[in-house]
Amino acid sequence: MEFVYPILIFVVMGIVFGVLLVVISKVFAVKTDERAVQITEALPGANCGACGYAGCADYADAIVNKGAPMNACLPGGANAAAAIGDIMGVSVTASERMVPVLHCNGTCEATNRKFTFDGVQSCTAAKRFYGGTGVCAYGCLGLGDCVSVCENDVISIKDGIATFCTEKCVACNKCAKVCPNGLIELRSEKKKVDVRCSSRNMGKVAMQSCQNSCIGCKKCEKVCKFEAIIVENAYPVIDYDKCKSCGLCAKECPRGCIENLRKPKVVAPKPEPVKEKPAAEE
Repeated sequence: MEFVYPILIFVVMGIVFGVLLVVISKVFAVKTDERAVQITEALPGANCGACGYAGCADYADAIVNKGAPMNACLPGGANAAAAIGDIMGVSVTASERMVPVLHCNGTCEATNRKFTFDGVQSCTAAKRFYGGTGVCAYGCLGLGDCVSVCENDVISIKDGIATFCTEKCVACNKCAKVCPNGLIELRSEKKKVDVRCSSRNMGKVAMQSCQNSCIGCKKCEKVCKFEAIIVENAYPVIDYDKCKSCGLCAKECPRGCIENLRKPKVVAPKPEPVKEKPAAEE
């Protein structure tokens, strides 16, 4: 009997505390809008933060309770926007598809290395040693921090710099966040002109560091008819809201550091008229 009473006491205490926990959970329960749960399930679940919120659940809550835009999920694209619109009972237009661009064209042939880095093969680690291995302190380090965070096999290192398979990209923006030199940017797929240099050096210094470097001559700024490009601190910045992708800045750039990705329209040649053969003389 000496063991029975302690056991009974613990059993009764367990029952009492259990009932109290149930009552407290009911009294202090936070009501969750079912629409937020449905929106979270409709999102891709990348939790990338490209929408400007901490994760998919936070974004879903912001849509329901704070009026956040319903087309801000770049990885989800048109499908996610349509699903969210159905849940909220409104029509949603999908945002423009975004693709990554690397503001550097410092290939192995175009620039040189100051030293060989034998430490941890990471761009962030290499940058801590004298600004990186490259002669240009602003260029791509080429050790693949962006490659390691990409979950869709979009990025690869070719000829010393990052290259993108834009067809696979879901615009999660993770690559841009880990680049220690801030060289990766997402822009609208409709815009076809990119600055492929991030050097802040000018003239001779820039030319000696990389064959593809911008020298801050401002020719691009002068020829732009739409005031879409401004050279700040020897670095050309494109305002994509004004840019018409005419490609004139790329054409006039003496260093070729502005790239025009517009594909010329291929016009099929007109078929030549069939010449009638003269009738054979009898």
